[in-house]
Amino acid sequence: MAHVLIVDDSSVSRDFVAGYLSRNGFEVATASDGREGLAQLRDDPSIRLVVSDVNMPNMDGITMAEKMRQELCNKQVRIVMLTTENNTKLRERGKAVGVNGWIVKPFRGEQVLGSFRMICGLN
Repeated sequence: MAHVLIVDDSSVSRDFVAGYLSRNGFEVATASDGREGLAQLRDDPSIRLVVSDVNMPNMDGITMAEKMRQELCNKQVRIVMLTTENNTKLRERGKAVGVNGWIVKPFRGEQVLGSFRMICGLN
């Protein structure tokens, strides 16, 4: 069972973040788009944190977050967008649908490790 779900259509980004978190004690699952991410969330109730890209084929990260909150009624899982997007309107849209945090790439794991551990109950 996973603590963290990494959702990104870029295998390089997905593998980099998943690898870093795995090396630092997290159980990690991955998905290549929002549809796959939603399926993972339905199947694995142990996920506590979703780290997702915004721009992906099939279903973008913000739409996935919206569906998590509405269709799955999942309010406990924390959602952090990890993206190149730094647009204020897009951030506001994310916040309105239940996104909890926004990180502009590149990923700097050491800056978020403590917060991620706390969210996942690893402290």
